[in-house]
Amino acid sequence: MSKKKALGRGLSALLSDSSGEENLEVEIPTSLDTPSRSTTPTSGIAEIPVSEIEVNPFQPRTHFDQDALLELAESIKVHGIIQPITVRRLAPHQYQLISGERRFQASKLADLQTIPAYIRSADDQQMLEMALIENIQRENLNAIEIALSYQRLISECHLKQDELGERVGKNRATVTNYLRLLKLPPDIQIAVRDNRLSMGHARAIINVENPDQQLYLFKKTVAEELSVRKVEELVRELSSQKTEPTSASPASGTPASKEISQLQSRLSSHFGTRVVVRSDGKRGEIKIPFLSVEDLNRLLDILKVG
Repeated sequence: MSKKKALGRGLSALLSDSSGEENLEVEIPTSLDTPSRSTTPTSGIAEIPVSEIEVNPFQPRTHFDQDALLELAESIKVHGIIQPITVRRLAPHQYQLISGERRFQASKLADLQTIPAYIRSADDQQMLEMALIENIQRENLNAIEIALSYQRLISECHLKQDELGERVGKNRATVTNYLRLLKLPPDIQIAVRDNRLSMGHARAIINVENPDQQLYLFKKTVAEELSVRKVEELVRELSSQKTEPTSASPASGTPASKEISQLQSRLSSHFGTRVVVRSDGKRGEIKIPFLSVEDLNRLLDILKVG
């Protein structure tokens, strides 16, 4: 019988049975009435009473859409469980869920008495890693959830980025791009999580170092429904401003005073753009750049100039 990967390289490796042989093929019962392969299952696939299964304490996903669960429950009533869940055996008649919590919860809503399950051996560390990787491989996972799962695999499972990439089938650059999203201000992360901002937009915004400017770009992007390319253009314009001299004397090049630097920082935060303050100790200027006519109008509103 030919073998094929069904759960991804990293997860399939973790789900190897005790003999060291990878279980890469997903075998699905043709009928829910098919007898169990073993009356006292310790490994392989079997029908297990739902009441004997406890949830995975390492489950990284804590929120499940109730409407989606009800829809899945209705589907299960009609078609049964298409893909078995995966559990580990804790004791006779006691199992713990490794992956497939949505199917498990929906099966309870559908009032199933038993559920088809793969039975594997795993310690707590492997449980966490399996749950995280299974979670990452979900198609509807948003970029922030993926980034948080990557971070947990690195910090809690002690994986390096290269090792993590191998586990999830991604190159190191992709892993790094996801992890960088966690450096964005919380408001932007929430927008990505709620699908109000795409990962492409977020990746462009993160190239701006100033958090206030990041928030300005985020709000502008959402309000004006800017394309990723347009956001990238705005980021380049903001970055080009960094090459301009900051608050120092035009004549002598004297370093800016602490007070002038603090003022410049406060003004930049207030206007949501990089403000340049120059002073020779007696006279000076404040330069507030704008990126477009709309941006100019925004600044005029802040200045209450109409």
